[in-house]
Amino acid sequence: MHKLHQFLFGLIVPVLVLLLWQIAASQPDMAGIVPTPLAVMDGFAGWIWGQPGLGLNPYLGTWVSNVAYSGSRVVQGFFYSTVLGIPLGLLIGRSKLISKLIDPMIQSLRPIPITAWLPFSIALFGIRDIGSVFLIFLGGFYAVVVNTTQGARDVDRNLVRAAQMMGCRPGQLLWRVVLPCAMPAIFTGLRVGLGISWTAVIVSEMVAVKSGLGYVLWDAYYVGRMDIVLADMVSIGAMGFVSDRIIVAMESKVLRWRILQNH
Repeated sequence: MHKLHQFLFGLIVPVLVLLLWQIAASQPDMAGIVPTPLAVMDGFAGWIWGQPGLGLNPYLGTWVSNVAYSGSRVVQGFFYSTVLGIPLGLLIGRSKLISKLIDPMIQSLRPIPITAWLPFSIALFGIRDIGSVFLIFLGGFYAVVVNTTQGARDVDRNLVRAAQMMGCRPGQLLWRVVLPCAMPAIFTGLRVGLGISWTAVIVSEMVAVKSGLGYVLWDAYYVGRMDIVLADMVSIGAMGFVSDRIIVAMESKVLRWRILQNH
């Protein structure tokens, strides 16, 4: 019953926003500019369950395929971000030599926005999936490597000294001491990086590929289908939320010791 009350309480603000949106969009001055929530729901339903190829609506029944395209690109790009970012962050955080060699370059490239990499990506890869995956990789990589680096640097020195006194070799130290202690910071980086990856896939699909939620977003805006534009935005938010919950669930499993410690 308590959870039900929490759920109902959490609906208050969204319902109020929808009501205000419906009232505002129904005004004569807003006609043709912002669709009502009911119009968005109707367009969304056709996008999801419509029969492809019927009528003049090119979006009918294409939602699942476009979500699959975008999701696949995010998974690939974020996987590469994680595989490279975590080990590199650990090394930068624990080795002064590697930190001096690599960290300045990472900090110099990190402020460059994803949009600035678009021309380079198109010139290098053309209008292909690999260009989108490359941009997603860049979007997630910096968040992962920076947070992992900070987590590795914050490891309690007494733990490191105790492990060294017990004969722990550098590789074992990194794997058995530094990595577990840095996991909270790593998961923070994964969550931030995954959010940026969803931003990157939308940006890249607007220009660098011809499928996915980003492509539909730009195409729908170009032809004046604002109901599909808003439905697309809802889809992006939902996919981002679901993927974030997956990371949170993984974190609760991996860091169960931390949750028990806090209780």
